[in-house]
Amino acid sequence: MTTPSLTRTPTAVDAVADEHVRRLTAHSPATATEIGVPGHDHLMDALDPAYHDEAAALNRATLDALDAVDPVDDVDHVTLAAMRERLGLELELHDAGEDVADLNNIASPVQYLRDIFDMMPTGSVEAWENVAGRLGALPTALDGYTESLRLAASRGNVAAIRQVRECVTQARELAGEESFFTSFVRGKEAESVLDDSSSCSLLRRELELNATGAREAYAKLADFLESELAPQAPEADAVGRDRYALFSRTFLGATVDLEETYAWGVEELARVVAEQEAVAREIAGPGATVEDAVRMLDEDPARKLLGTDALKAWMQETSDAAIRDLNGTHFDIPEPVLNLECLIAPTQTGGIYYTPPSDDFSRPGRMWWSVPQGVTEFNTWREKTTVYHEGVPGHHLQCSQAVHARDTLNSWRRLACWVSGHGEGWALYAERLMADLGYLDDPGDRLGMLDGQRLRAARVVFDIGMHLGLKAPAAWGGNTWDAGTAWEFLTANVNMPEEFVRFEYHRYLGWPGQAPSYKVGQRLWEQTRDEAKAAAAARGEEFDAKAFHARALNLGSVGLDVLREALG
Repeated sequence: MTTPSLTRTPTAVDAVADEHVRRLTAHSPATATEIGVPGHDHLMDALDPAYHDEAAALNRATLDALDAVDPVDDVDHVTLAAMRERLGLELELHDAGEDVADLNNIASPVQYLRDIFDMMPTGSVEAWENVAGRLGALPTALDGYTESLRLAASRGNVAAIRQVRECVTQARELAGEESFFTSFVRGKEAESVLDDSSSCSLLRRELELNATGAREAYAKLADFLESELAPQAPEADAVGRDRYALFSRTFLGATVDLEETYAWGVEELARVVAEQEAVAREIAGPGATVEDAVRMLDEDPARKLLGTDALKAWMQETSDAAIRDLNGTHFDIPEPVLNLECLIAPTQTGGIYYTPPSDDFSRPGRMWWSVPQGVTEFNTWREKTTVYHEGVPGHHLQCSQAVHARDTLNSWRRLACWVSGHGEGWALYAERLMADLGYLDDPGDRLGMLDGQRLRAARVVFDIGMHLGLKAPAAWGGNTWDAGTAWEFLTANVNMPEEFVRFEYHRYLGWPGQAPSYKVGQRLWEQTRDEAKAAAAARGEEFDAKAFHARALNLGSVGLDVLREALG
């Protein structure tokens, strides 16, 4: 194999990958919006069974095309390995009927068909025409989604009743008079763009009409879920070993020994708790508990923000400072990537998340904070590590670096491939890296980082143990995991309001394999780095962390088995 130059001549492998993205964005307009490919924002995914069959046919055609071309350099070899792994898994999920059965409280079409509007341009009349078109297409998409769920149910594949009920609640909220769709089309962004001209007046009416149609479509979905799907839904939350193994590979891009990973999760949780307890004593004195330290930190006015304006400003200041400090020292950050926009999300779920830039960076990378209704106070000690997770050196650096690498990577590698274990694993790795670099030396900030690490370790234990029906640790009764044990375990290890913990509880039960991908992904990233260190030592060389990170990030998001092979 040859090493590519900084600017590559596109190869036959790249051509296949680029053609796949072209066909994918035509098939899935929401994907086009998500990755910033223009021309599809007025459309919506069909989501009926034929839509999923067409996606599978596209994946098979691309895999056949890849078999007909030869790699010319290391970039091609990684592309082939990554696409075969990703598209192959998508076909496994399709053949197992998992795509048509997709329903959970956080990451199914129930949420995605609403969330995609957050990523749409809204700065021009044309942009609002696209919004109107997409709103008008949403009822057909939800009808197609209902048809897919019916097909899955006829095959005996229905989400657990707990997930169906959660989605009924969410659909009813989106169907309400004061739902997102109402506030979106009547909001300040629309007001600032749409003037009083006759053409804009017509567009305003179309937006109102189609927003009403979207609400009515969600009401129809809620009725279907409640009256038709719920009676067919099983009570059991666990999906079992075979399905879990497939989901785990999908989220990690790696095959792991599930029992060994579960045992490691138990040990890792104990290690993090011990570290957390030591920091708590540093904060609150000898004999202090973690709860004592948390109470002291929460009462510290210097660590408190009042109102969302203060929260947004603090997020921006913290992320900007990290970018300034790390650029040119630990990372070489390209100029377009220096821009990270911090925003308060239009939703109120309590989550913090990142959306990547568009292909041309006209839409910057964005960090969103979804603040629950009525919450007006925020504690910085809990969230400084989250800013690093979502921003730099976490998701923003990772995702934007890949988007920027157009001289090396094809459009599938830059824009369309996302592996949770790679992405979320890197973000947790980035949190620990910032601690190692001294950015979390303040004991309160460090306790906040450990608080997040404890949650992620607890997820591994909860998720694998529950879905595989393993024995709970002795401290939690030593019996087979059940929903009651899982709730007690989670509440003991998550230092957050009950509403947040309840949402997370439902998330793990309904999205098996995803939550562990954070901590297991971090583990695999650290193992890959340690292997690179050992190889450097064997050659008599000093390990160059900056070069390792640059090389790793320039690969884009790939499965963790592919990552290890590419960096080996």
